[in-house]
Amino acid sequence: MTDQDRGPATRPARVSTRTLQDGVKKTVLPSGLRVITEAIPTTRSASLGIWVGIGSRDETPSLHGASHFLEHLLFKGTHKRTALDISAQIEAVGGETNAFTTKEYTCYYARVLDADLPLAVDVLVDAVADSILDPADVETERGVILEEIAMHEDEPGDEVHDVFAEAIYGDHPLGRLISGTPESITPMTRDQINRFYRRRYTAPEILIAAAGNLDHQTVVRLVRKALAGTPLDTGPADPAPPRSGDKAVRVRKARDVVLHRDTEQAHIVLGGPGLGRHDQRRFAMGVLNNVLGGGMSSRLFQEIREKRGLAYSVYSYAGQYADSGLFGVYAGCAPAKAREVLDLIRVELDRVASAGITPEELVRGKGMTKGAYVLGLEDTGSRMSRLAKSELLHGDLMGVDEMLARVDAVTLDEVHAVATQLLSGPLSLAVVGPFDDDELPA
Repeated sequence: MTDQDRGPATRPARVSTRTLQDGVKKTVLPSGLRVITEAIPTTRSASLGIWVGIGSRDETPSLHGASHFLEHLLFKGTHKRTALDISAQIEAVGGETNAFTTKEYTCYYARVLDADLPLAVDVLVDAVADSILDPADVETERGVILEEIAMHEDEPGDEVHDVFAEAIYGDHPLGRLISGTPESITPMTRDQINRFYRRRYTAPEILIAAAGNLDHQTVVRLVRKALAGTPLDTGPADPAPPRSGDKAVRVRKARDVVLHRDTEQAHIVLGGPGLGRHDQRRFAMGVLNNVLGGGMSSRLFQEIREKRGLAYSVYSYAGQYADSGLFGVYAGCAPAKAREVLDLIRVELDRVASAGITPEELVRGKGMTKGAYVLGLEDTGSRMSRLAKSELLHGDLMGVDEMLARVDAVTLDEVHAVATQLLSGPLSLAVVGPFDDDELPA
């Protein structure tokens, strides 16, 4: 029998380690859980993250918000530690720990002095692998999450992006709130959340990344020790592959959505479907995004804020998922100026779609893209995130030099082609402000 003939039950239970780049190593444990580290001897800190390839898009309608709910609950106590123990043990050494949920993954992280990395591994692995989800804690956190949802509704500058996503994706999971809604969170039971936890938080879906003054094999030993005897200490399996982008997400026809809020400002997002993260044109998309609304020298910032003083905040952005993406322009302005601002945005998008950008803008857009990427790798937390996202989302680690070369290779024609595709057709409009449904024209 060859290795290819063996099923999961007979796969050799061995540890596989290889070097990905200078200072970066990856180990796959027999359970399929991965450990990736980057040694940075010049720093005295270390950042650790436990990344789970499960997010809000993996929820059924009855479990809408379960990933975010679970993120709250995993810090509330294990068989070895209380909620106070988890926070106090990290804070006692001057460290910090937190978590966040996205539509495609969830991350639990800690940043400590290098000497305290063993403690961080033990505490964080214990919390993610062996939480007890006490019923009393479920009820407490339910109230916290409902307050969080209410607080989000009081932030129209954030809420408008959710309105925009729903306008594009409708009832697809990518169009839903990560936090869930009061209608989904209120009836959700502890048993439902626990089943989601144990069914989806499996070793093959989990990646542990660390960066800082560390030794890879020591981190692997610490992780294996912390996992021993937990529900994640399982039999042989292969790591889960990156989420596939083979089947495109169906998006809705362009539409206008106006959400009435008694606000002092109008919050506007105009845009449409973008590019998925596996699309090789994403580098041209990054350059286009910077030229349009990526900084103070961008077209939109210059036209709307600098020349006319119509808005304090105006920018463009691109959101990418495995099989889809978004591109939008945001502006916050006085309600009486909303039509004028919207017209200016449309004019600029039409101009770029039809004529592209200039050679000077291409050079500036490339520089902004490269600078933001490299300068974003100046601390252990961002280096740790780079390792995790590369493995979890792409399945490999693109070197810094390769990434810079890909940006340098972007041409004017490539940027123009992307702009034409994304900006030429009808665009969706999301507005949050003191308007009725028919008060702000498309």
